Amino acid sequence: MTNLASTDTHIPTPAGKLFAREWRPESILGDASIIMFHDSLGSVDQWRDFPARLAKTAGRRVIAYDRLGFGRSDPNPELLDPDFVRDEAVSGLPYIRRAFSIDRMILFGHSVGGGMAIASGAAFAAETDAVITLAAQVFVEDRTIASIEEAKIAFQGEGQIERLAKYHGDKARWVLDAWIETWLASNFADWTLDDELRRLRCPILALHGDHDEYGSRAHPDRIAALVDGRVDAVLLKDCHHMPHREMPDEVLRRTANFVRSL
Repeated sequence: MTNLASTDTHIPTPAGKLFAREWRPESILGDASIIMFHDSLGSVDQWRDFPARLAKTAGRRVIAYDRLGFGRSDPNPELLDPDFVRDEAVSGLPYIRRAFSIDRMILFGHSVGGGMAIASGAAFAAETDAVITLAAQVFVEDRTIASIEEAKIAFQGEGQIERLAKYHGDKARWVLDAWIETWLASNFADWTLDDELRRLRCPILALHGDHDEYGSRAHPDRIAALVDGRVDAVLLKDCHHMPHREMPDEVLRRTANFVRSL
């Protein structure tokens, strides 16, 4: 556990305030800050000590934030649009960049947050030095849908919503529905990030567990096939959908080496 200091802030947007936290190492090795996108049920607090360790290991300023409707950010009055992954490049990221005076950036995302990192890297190609994804989904796969359907049943059990409420408060039901109902909707079935992958112009590190229950190796393979440039696609052995929790040292080592190579 690192004792690296952090700073919290709330950032106004037209739709509501976003909660963000910054970690700044004593020695910064590059101009580009790392911006982190959480998963479908995630928040800043659910990253635990990983961002602090990332800042220290990579020697970069790290900023993580709660998307609107999640964690300590304001409630989201709307259901998620089918284009919500792409839309984060417009609805959230610009306000984070402005609040922290970020010019150059490295985009780091887990699960659907990995998709947001890719989409944002395509939208801000000139300002993005690299993209790093953990267990990212880049299309709707049968394995993903099957696991979400299983989760939908599991979350009907006693105490499950209360587990989410620990991080999301009275927004917990919205958070759960935003994940499950969006992914299972018929108008989301053909969603892909193929166009965004083709528009990426920066190096990308795609880390994916070989036992990921929410996506097969088809996702890093698709990233490698469609990105025109350097792609380090790594299949992590004996790993599921939470590489940063299951093998944090390995993820930190590979991420730090990748960032230093830029």
